[in-house]
Amino acid sequence: MGHTLVIVESPTKARTIRGFLPKDFKVEASMGHVRDLPNNASEIPAAHKGEKWANLGVNTAANFEPLYVVPKDKKKVVKELKDALKGADQLLLATDEDREGESISWHLLQLLSPKVPVKRMVFHEITKEAISRALEDTRDLDMELVHAQETRRILDRLVGYTLSPLLWKKVAWGLSAGRVQSVAVRLLVQRERARRAFRSGSYWDLKARLEQGEAGFEAKLSHLKGERIAGGSDFDESTGALKAGSKVRLLSEAEARQLQVEVQANPWQVASVEEKPTVRKPVPPFTTSTLQQESNRKLRLSARETMRTAQGLYERGFITYMRTDSVHLSDQAINAARSCVSEKYGKDYLSPSPRQFSTKARNAQEAHEAIRPAGEAFRTPNATGLDGKDLALYELIWKRTVASQMSDARLTMLAVELQADGGSLGPAQFRASGKRIDFAGFFRAYVEGSDDPDAALEGQELLLPALKVGDRPACKAVEALGHQTQPPARYSEAALVKMLEKEGIGRPSTYASIIGTIVDRGYATLANNSLTPSFTAFAVTALLEEHFPDLVDTSFTARMENTLDEISHGQVKWLPYLESFFKGEKGLETQVQQREGDIDPGVSRTVELEGLPCVVRIGRFGAYLETKRVAEDGTEELLKATLPQEITPADLDAEKAELILRQKADGPEPLGDDPESGEQVYMLFGQYGPYVQRGQVSDENPKPKRASLPKGAKPEELTLEDAIALLRLPRQLGDHPEGGRVEAGLGRFGPYVVHHKGKGEKDYRSLKAEDDVLVVGLDRALELFAMPKKGRGGRTALKDIGVPEGDEEAIQLFDGPYGLYVKQGKVNASLPEGTTADTITLEQAVELLAAKAATGKAAARKPGAKKPAAKKPAAKAPAAKKAPSTTKTGRLRASAVRVIRAADS
Repeated sequence: MGHTLVIVESPTKARTIRGFLPKDFKVEASMGHVRDLPNNASEIPAAHKGEKWANLGVNTAANFEPLYVVPKDKKKVVKELKDALKGADQLLLATDEDREGESISWHLLQLLSPKVPVKRMVFHEITKEAISRALEDTRDLDMELVHAQETRRILDRLVGYTLSPLLWKKVAWGLSAGRVQSVAVRLLVQRERARRAFRSGSYWDLKARLEQGEAGFEAKLSHLKGERIAGGSDFDESTGALKAGSKVRLLSEAEARQLQVEVQANPWQVASVEEKPTVRKPVPPFTTSTLQQESNRKLRLSARETMRTAQGLYERGFITYMRTDSVHLSDQAINAARSCVSEKYGKDYLSPSPRQFSTKARNAQEAHEAIRPAGEAFRTPNATGLDGKDLALYELIWKRTVASQMSDARLTMLAVELQADGGSLGPAQFRASGKRIDFAGFFRAYVEGSDDPDAALEGQELLLPALKVGDRPACKAVEALGHQTQPPARYSEAALVKMLEKEGIGRPSTYASIIGTIVDRGYATLANNSLTPSFTAFAVTALLEEHFPDLVDTSFTARMENTLDEISHGQVKWLPYLESFFKGEKGLETQVQQREGDIDPGVSRTVELEGLPCVVRIGRFGAYLETKRVAEDGTEELLKATLPQEITPADLDAEKAELILRQKADGPEPLGDDPESGEQVYMLFGQYGPYVQRGQVSDENPKPKRASLPKGAKPEELTLEDAIALLRLPRQLGDHPEGGRVEAGLGRFGPYVVHHKGKGEKDYRSLKAEDDVLVVGLDRALELFAMPKKGRGGRTALKDIGVPEGDEEAIQLFDGPYGLYVKQGKVNASLPEGTTADTITLEQAVELLAAKAATGKAAARKPGAKKPAAKKPAAKAPAAKKAPSTTKTGRLRASAVRVIRAADS
């Protein structure tokens, strides 16, 4: 008797599902996709090497026939799956229940060509009951879903691989464009443009501290002589002045201070008291998008971290499938949630009847239930055995699901109007606001944006003393406050995800990879949970806006998303749609060919920002400033200066630009002399930020001593003594008890201490934020050496994978913000989808690191080319790279995929 072969995506999912299947079932993992469009020229089969369309991976002349290949790292997996199929009397394809999962199943079917019956098995949670139901309710492959996913993949490839080579020639090598990625980048750029255009406005108001009986409360000035006092929302962001037609009173500083004296000296009286009961209903359970948003806000997890953590929870049977747009809960889930409410909070906190929610999101995905704890009874967070990010995310999902079945929260909003005599300025009106929670309801379990419901309830409740009309509270203090309006905030990951979903752009399940790609490609940096677009993002967005406006238009992209969904429901034919999008006079292919000759690379690499005495250009080594100036001999010459990386487009103003250009033209002003060498010490600005230098570059001294400023140090506050101390690093701290000397220094990744063990062996530790590299002592250094060694970003290695034969350094496994990665020395490489900490082998790690090293900077240079010379402060910024000629397009495309995977964005 044969066995039944079940194929899932990952080893973790395989292990979990194995426990719920009969003994004659064999479960194997495909490790994600087993087949895809070629990612590089080496993957193209010999039979298609000469074809013009082969690098694109789609034969646009033959009904957009995709060229599917098995990547090198999947050949072993495919062979193992074929071997497992031998002797099987049935094949069950149990990949995830969405389009992607349907597509993987179809590719498996095509590759394995089984001679036995094949069925599709779907479930949205991995529990015994769900697997039993799925076994009884198998179906055939849904080819409409497959076509929808295939069309999406082909469309992304057509956009990415057609536009990206254009960007390499017109802006900078290695850039990528993408159907959704480019729209997301434009959103970031538009917000940064708004920040640049923003003009701050100033206004004043008053805050009073009052007392009724022994209870204190605060009130803010709202009206003067019956006129409303201006607030931040009354200002025009483009002028910094009040909006046209605003009927408000703008208080000057002098008036505010005069009023402060008057109202403090005169009696106060309560003019009105208003109590307004209000009800808050619980929010729906999580979808992919809302989980990413709330996880980013509450747990500070990136979209990638959230999805990777949720994937692990789903595959281990803790939660339902994490890629869904539905807020619907099954009857089983509602009963489980209501049981949790009764047991943990009591029947008073249970909603009178079961709550059901309906999906309002555009393009709702196929998965038919919200993200919730798995099973017929929800495990409480402390009963799961989870820890770290897994526990935090499970707890978030548990709380939100349980809260959805709890009673409404009942609150009373309190508003008190108070009158005070403002003397010659007239009567002043103040307002005190409060909030009383009469019944916490679902707040007991879940408060949006807060990690601790109990603390949030305390923070939300703002009680006022019992006040009635005619009361005369005592004025204890009045403060005059000056305010500045603030520019629009940059997008956080949560805010960008919310905007993409609101506009109907892309799929929520792809947002994590889109944001990751934007950061990886250098279009944005992510710091303090804010996405800041780069100057390159400005250049690329401007090019696409001018020449391909539809591709970065939110409504056009949303309509395209709708069409793709209509294809998945069989309402639109996929082939005519691709024909109309890519071919014909208005098709993308023709548009790119027509526009290519019109686009001037010099213009495309130029970012013109209002108010600057120069332009910003994109060069081979980053952004630089360029302006014309008259030389000493009267001729006009170009002056170029590298832009420090920490300067953002919104922060670059005329003053900063002039300082950088002046320093480049005239040379830096010395801070003073080094008493030891007699040489002058300079403060300079380079691509990687400010640094100090002893002496000038000359033929006799081509590489003067330099030192970067520690992170957070302000150039304008640096003294000559500090500069000299930095230039004398590393400092000797003393001898290590185990032998060898200990030093403190400042390197590429910040300040550090190092133990020289002998025979070239060194042990490094990064200094903490509170440590000063110029004063840290031996005792503190020994404390740091006693701590476990951490990787970059302060991460502790999960484990040592091993030392490859012939090497001295071990390969370590780390968990970073974008998932698991392996690291050896300065090279690190992400683990492919489906590979886990348990399954990664030394051989796989060596292969991944070798592949990453091959696509690094060294590989980007031509064989035999010299390493670029070290940056010199006196040298001019590099000129913009010459665009490759159009005759090289074929070769350019052939090597394209070695640099980027444009279609995956």
